[in-house]
Amino acid sequence: MPVKEWLAFLSERAITLIDAVALVVILIGTVEVIVGIVRLSFGTRSHELMRDTWLSYARWLVAALTFQLAADIIETSISSSWETIGRVGAIAVIRTFLNYFLDRDLEEVRARQKERAARPPEVRP
Repeated sequence: MPVKEWLAFLSERAITLIDAVALVVILIGTVEVIVGIVRLSFGTRSHELMRDTWLSYARWLVAALTFQLAADIIETSISSSWETIGRVGAIAVIRTFLNYFLDRDLEEVRARQKERAARPPEVRP
């Protein structure tokens, strides 16, 4: 088997494996958030707990998007047509923007949480 065909074969398998990992990450995060929502539905309904549940889900999604972006990068390296490269490139750009905005939102929430934790507790009369 020539080297180019061998690399294409390995790349296709790597893409499939990385996409499978991304799928598993999304499934784990989704199950976790569903369990969290069910617990919140039958327990105390705290806005903070709900926010933490969604933040956890966002972290899972950021991880999955990172894996998918890695698979996209590999796919562009073995693509032979400009149409395929353009399609994969567009998908990669969309995933990168999603990842950026999710990560930015997570950082904003973390900063607010640190700010709240640093404030002295309010004294009520």
